[in-house]
Amino acid sequence: MRTRRGLCYPGPPQWEAQWRAVEEEEAGRGRKRRRRLHRVGGRMAEERAAAEWPDLFDTLPDDLVVSILSKLSASAAAPSDLASVRITCKRLNGLGLSPLVLAKASVKSLAVGARGWTESAHRFLKQCADAGNLEACYMLGMIRFYCLESRGSGAALMARAAMGSHAAALYSLAVIQFNGSGGSKRDKDLGAGVALCARAAVLGHVDALRELGHCLQDGFGVRRNVAEGRRFLIQANARELAAVLNASSPAAAAASSSAWQHHHRDGLASGCSLLSDFGCNVPAPEAHPANRFMAEWFASRGGADESGPGEEGLRLCSHGGCGRAESRRHEFRRCSVCGVVNYCSRACQALHWKLAHKAECAPMERWLDAAGGVEMMN
Repeated sequence: MRTRRGLCYPGPPQWEAQWRAVEEEEAGRGRKRRRRLHRVGGRMAEERAAAEWPDLFDTLPDDLVVSILSKLSASAAAPSDLASVRITCKRLNGLGLSPLVLAKASVKSLAVGARGWTESAHRFLKQCADAGNLEACYMLGMIRFYCLESRGSGAALMARAAMGSHAAALYSLAVIQFNGSGGSKRDKDLGAGVALCARAAVLGHVDALRELGHCLQDGFGVRRNVAEGRRFLIQANARELAAVLNASSPAAAAASSSAWQHHHRDGLASGCSLLSDFGCNVPAPEAHPANRFMAEWFASRGGADESGPGEEGLRLCSHGGCGRAESRRHEFRRCSVCGVVNYCSRACQALHWKLAHKAECAPMERWLDAAGGVEMMN
């Protein structure tokens, strides 16, 4: 239909399409409005339900949650066990840093690797040490003394653990006194080293028992007493055997026990041998997380291995489970036969001899003769 000016009115189909579009637009607005009201109503219903029936976890007192976290940290098998709980919510994160929880943290929960060493890991160990955790004091003290070269603070942390009758800390301080680590040769105090070693031996530390036995047999820092030294060495071997028997099967335990009883009399008569000489094939003992950290730390820094010089000419203890490094040149003693390997203590020397060096050690003259023969052949 046209007007006088030639304009056209929309026909009935076009009217229906326009009205349909308007109706759909209004229906869409209505649906959005209903959804918005539904969300607001649902939120209000949830808040009303939360007010009427609160979360049971929120009703637990903090003392009970801290007690549960303390038991968890004491039985944790890895550092991630406690960390995964702390990141669950804000409340657990705050209560997980309670001194009561950090003081009960187990050795495995503090076993930080050198590759994963960060400032946050350092801060966590510091918080555990401040909370009175002896394992954290010892581990952080060893890391600071040997790895971070903060001798004063590291020795202070180990001394704090030693005052709490931590056997490994007492033995580590004894090694420092024997070698004069962190100072010069004049700083060696053999008497203090023997006293610390004796205290650790009373607590049952195997390396301290072995070190004290060799000191008594050699008269190193103490009056020589071969019989008493042999007794301490036998105690160290017996404790090693007990650890193996606890970890082995009953049949293997009976066989090892009979072998020990058979050779024990000969050991008392002819001198104390190491445990492998009693007929017991004993694997290497598991190293402490602090020793594993130091070995991994120096290995990752490059230029130093377990038997060679480092970047500054400093050597590592050749016993792989030790990880200690020299604080000055020529601090550790070398093997008197081959002169190739070096050790921080007599205990490490005895262990490494039993595990590997016994089959490798050869007099230096033999190496020189072999080298001369090669030159003559060339």
